[in-house]
Amino acid sequence: MHGRAGREKLPGKVKIQTYNPENFSIQCAKKQNYEMFYKTEIALRKQLKYPPFCDIIVISFNSIKEDEIKYISNEVYKYLKNNLEENYKIFLPMPAPIDKIQNRLRYRIIIKGNITEKTNEILNKCLKQIYERNIKTTRISIDVNPNNMS
Repeated sequence: MHGRAGREKLPGKVKIQTYNPENFSIQCAKKQNYEMFYKTEIALRKQLKYPPFCDIIVISFNSIKEDEIKYISNEVYKYLKNNLEENYKIFLPMPAPIDKIQNRLRYRIIIKGNITEKTNEILNKCLKQIYERNIKTTRISIDVNPNNMS
């Protein structure tokens, strides 16, 4: 490989540590084949309806009370199922991949679709209704097209 930050004429080395060296993206990086990686990745994203072909909205819940986090996440799910347009795919509330951090349980709802101003209004109205109940032990956050899904 050639080029390092500020030293483009000098050769450089890159070391990648992985449990899966046969992974497609690792192999493309090894061969410096950006075009093959892009064409394959963009086709896969289109087929699975991932960004940039749709938005992914993650509604995260965390709480110290298991019954409360289940109840509230199910209420939010039902509200969104009844109020968002049919072209949205709304997944049932589930524990997050890392389901507990610092003794707080973590749940999430994932939504796929193209976010609009109307979608924003529905999400805000849903949050407002939950927060008007003055629930102190469950927190909710919304992330559009998050960098990671943990």
